[in-house]
Amino acid sequence: MKLSKRLQYIDSMVKSDYSHIWDCCCDHGFLGARLLDREAAPHVHFVDIVPELMDNLRTRLGHFYLESTSSWSTHCLDVAQLPLQQYQGKHLVIIAGVGGDLMTQFVRDIHNHHPELDIDFLLCPVYQQYALRQQLIDFNFSVIQEKVVEDNQRYYEILYISRTSCQANPVGPVGRQMWQEHNEEQQRVLIRYRDKVLNHYQRIHSGGKENVQHIIDAYLAIQIHMEELA
Repeated sequence: MKLSKRLQYIDSMVKSDYSHIWDCCCDHGFLGARLLDREAAPHVHFVDIVPELMDNLRTRLGHFYLESTSSWSTHCLDVAQLPLQQYQGKHLVIIAGVGGDLMTQFVRDIHNHHPELDIDFLLCPVYQQYALRQQLIDFNFSVIQEKVVEDNQRYYEILYISRTSCQANPVGPVGRQMWQEHNEEQQRVLIRYRDKVLNHYQRIHSGGKENVQHIIDAYLAIQIHMEELA
């Protein structure tokens, strides 16, 4: 199965120094299967809370990856309850396809439940990116890599973060590294994404129900840089 552009970028970001990779909210398991195909880690875990999905996925994995070099497991449970302590080594937790509020809850619970473990996160929220970033800042996460991806006329932020490395590159409220693009096509993607986000928060501000001027100001602060890119 061919991966979407969003999942392709997530796959391309995954480094090879993990003992365990957790593909959370995995749905049909396409991303995790790709990680198994290229032996991205000794063990890949597939996690989703829907029993029927996990039953079907377990059957397919048993058929296609019976002799895979990398081992795999399926877990039908809430992402907040990942049994990370049962597995030794360095962990990468991938969470994609859910909103920023729910993703914030997952990261908070995992962070609080496993303060002693070596865990990196690769996150791709479908919305509420600003709120998610505030939580990551509070927990002193640092950026390994971040990227804006346009996929099927939608925009996604992909955040590859760590709590144990890259301390010189803290998570920013609206991102830093992801705006540093020198490819002309990607620059246009960034400009469209920035304008879309600004329009969203300006509509909220005009409604008068929520004060989001500080968010608008944060995105406007990168406007000069974006003009230089363009």
